[in-house]
Amino acid sequence: MRRTVLLAVLLGLTLAFPAIAQAQIVAKINLSSQRMDVYVNGAARYKWPVSTARAGYRTPVGRFKPTALVRYHRSTIYDGSPMPYSIFFLRGYAIHGSYEIKHLGRPASHGCIRLHPSNAAALYSLVQKHGAGNTVIQISN
Repeated sequence: MRRTVLLAVLLGLTLAFPAIAQAQIVAKINLSSQRMDVYVNGAARYKWPVSTARAGYRTPVGRFKPTALVRYHRSTIYDGSPMPYSIFFLRGYAIHGSYEIKHLGRPASHGCIRLHPSNAAALYSLVQKHGAGNTVIQISN
């Protein structure tokens, strides 16, 4: 009996406070403005400049879920370029840190979404903490 009551109370708390049960992370990337806005449970948390695809390349548009997190990744396509704090979301596309900081805020990548390394670390940490299943990546024009 006590166990049933305890389970009912825990279930009630989970339903009453869904944010406690699981946080929702949304990273919204706007290709026109070259900005990323990060929301946690609907509240704006971060606003960062990014670099997306330069002329001749494309950054995919749509709604995605992270498929892999790799702390120290190196590109297998572009001469082993460092991609720290990589959050992969579609085949070889990822949000990741970049040491090409001077290019942030304008298109400069081969299609990935580049962030300042400290911002990439913050986003990576959020996704690790709350889970890829609770994270959405929205990319729009």
